Amino acid sequence: MGFLTRQFSLPARQEGEEELEMIDQRRLPADYDPSNFDPTEHRSPPSDRVFNLVDEVSGLTLLEISQLSAIIMKKLGMKEAPVVGVMKPGSVGVMNMKSSSAASAKEENKPEKTVFELKLEAFEAASKIKVIKEVRSFTDLGLKEAKDLVEKTPTVIKAGVTKEEGEQIIEKMKALGAKVIME
Repeated sequence: MGFLTRQFSLPARQEGEEELEMIDQRRLPADYDPSNFDPTEHRSPPSDRVFNLVDEVSGLTLLEISQLSAIIMKKLGMKEAPVVGVMKPGSVGVMNMKSSSAASAKEENKPEKTVFELKLEAFEAASKIKVIKEVRSFTDLGLKEAKDLVEKTPTVIKAGVTKEEGEQIIEKMKALGAKVIME
């Protein structure tokens, strides 16, 4: 176990003075100068083949780039394109064309909703008792349960209703000063 010890031979640190990190000078290159140090400098330069590839790829059209990426993904055994999670503030995310067309196809095939939920969004404080009584009339709740439900606003007050039944309840609640939406 290491213990923290204070070295009394060193002068006391002044307030606001930063503690310097000790660097082992033997591990640094002989020509190290922090003012002009470039960490990529010690790498060998790219080969002519790499420069030629860069020139060819930068000259491709977007269609050719998408075909190239599909071929590379097949060759590497990838099923989906990697997701990039970096966005600048204010920029708009871009989906690939395949997923956006699949999402629009799902929306088209979605059947029309026949069963709804009624959600109490708000009500006038003066009509709270009337709202509780109305909630009790179309649910099987007792007085305390209906009161607790109304006080938890916004909350779902009835689930599994048809569109017609839901519209009737919404009209009754609106007359009492409550705002109910159908989801």
